[in-house]
Amino acid sequence: MSSRPLLIPQNYTNPLGVLETQRAIKFTKDLFETKLAQALNLSRVSAPMFVRPETGLNDDLNGIERAVMFDVPDAGFDVQVVHSLAKWKRYTLGDYGFAVGEGLYTDMNAIRRDEELDNLHSIYVDQWDWERVITREQRSLETLKDTVRKIVRALYETERAVCEKFQGLVPFFKPEPYFITSEELLQRYPNLTAREREDAIAKEHGVVFIIGIGGALSDGKPHDLRAPDYDDWQLNGDILVWYPVLDRAVELSSMGVRVDEDALRRQLILSHCEDRAGLLFHSLLLGGKLPQTIGGGIGQSRMCMVMLHKAHIGEVQAAVWRDEMVETCRKNGIFIL
Repeated sequence: MSSRPLLIPQNYTNPLGVLETQRAIKFTKDLFETKLAQALNLSRVSAPMFVRPETGLNDDLNGIERAVMFDVPDAGFDVQVVHSLAKWKRYTLGDYGFAVGEGLYTDMNAIRRDEELDNLHSIYVDQWDWERVITREQRSLETLKDTVRKIVRALYETERAVCEKFQGLVPFFKPEPYFITSEELLQRYPNLTAREREDAIAKEHGVVFIIGIGGALSDGKPHDLRAPDYDDWQLNGDILVWYPVLDRAVELSSMGVRVDEDALRRQLILSHCEDRAGLLFHSLLLGGKLPQTIGGGIGQSRMCMVMLHKAHIGEVQAAVWRDEMVETCRKNGIFIL
């Protein structure tokens, strides 16, 4: 596995010291969590750190990441540490009896052992996982866009409040996202890689939502990989912001309208994952026993990193990094926790 290059901003200094950063993290998380819940009508619920693999509830992400697994001797079975809670949330909405227009969010803590470590990526993942019940008629592009606008507005308002409270931080978020499909993005920048296309469009518009991730584009390749059994690849996407500290686009959220029965069957076939249809979650969905939903995840540490103008996610979360990365960061004024 090749590691991503470490980005070191020239003459990097951050206006917040270590202790002030800790206070700013709490303020930022508390405020955004409240704004998100209000904007989407969400109630906080408790969530698992591990699930049984035979349930099919764990998120396979790009389909290649290995889950951390261990045995529970007293229970007599194995469990997996979650990658995310995309499918668990949908199951829980039905199990708890949430109504249309209501939803849940939770503090999700995960281990992604195969993550390549760099400025933005850690093997420890903390995010707000959220999910909301919709009707079949609301499985639409307009529902997706309306939800994205509400999340971007919550991000914008949070950043403004953070910059007002902590001196030296200058806001750069825009209040409205620019929407573009992954195919339109390919046609606009045909000679760039997917990552380069994201940088180009985010630099131009500030806050961008790229629609349609997972399915093959006209060049035969997907914009990015997505597991076939939670998002509908035609009704999903990523929220990106242009981040001047690192001079690149940063993804803050992956989200989408979830698969219905037809989309699940189609995407399982395209991904050669038809065997998943027999798992508990998938059989319930194919049997029409789960609600129609929209949902996603918003990275907590990554959001704090961006709003607090940090150069490395290790400045806002305690994790593990290569020794040489920590040494290089410290030499360049980047304080890794």
